[in-house]
Amino acid sequence: MKKPDTIFLASANAHKIEELEQVLSPLGIDLKSTLDYPEAEEVEEDQPDLQGNALKKAQFWYNKTGLPSISDDTGLEVDALDGAPGVFSARYAGDNPTYNDNVNKLLTELKGQSDRSAQFRTVIAFVDGENEYFFEGICRGRIIDEKRGDKGFGYDPVFVPEGYEETFAELNSEEKNKISHRGRAVQKFIEFLQK
Repeated sequence: MKKPDTIFLASANAHKIEELEQVLSPLGIDLKSTLDYPEAEEVEEDQPDLQGNALKKAQFWYNKTGLPSISDDTGLEVDALDGAPGVFSARYAGDNPTYNDNVNKLLTELKGQSDRSAQFRTVIAFVDGENEYFFEGICRGRIIDEKRGDKGFGYDPVFVPEGYEETFAELNSEEKNKISHRGRAVQKFIEFLQK
């Protein structure tokens, strides 16, 4: 595969867009995102796993734009809950829950559990019209009993990564990006593009 001039990111998340722009611009690659297509419909994440959701979004946007497209899906996988909430992380507490609703449900499910080990897992799908590629990033850690910190989002206030005492919500974004599941998956993608 020759290095593309432009890549499409299937996201309107400003943080994700900025993060990817920072790593792609030194490679001379422009980034477009769903912000460039405000009239487009949402792609429903209805696949049984993270890889399926990421691929569905990347394929949809490749078909719409003709540009090599990248998408990701992330889940929190808790060992004591057999990998739940996993692919349902964003809607763990039902339809349209807040981050707090999801965290509160998780803490309720883990009450009295001694095994608090968990991992965040991100799967990135990249579709270039000829092939599909996948890049995975994992960050191991544990779930604590109460929320700490006000940075980050989702389950960050109750997730302490391995080797740290702070939650993801207490770490600054530079520190978090260095060790995060998403950061690791993006790094694998960048290494792939540089080959």
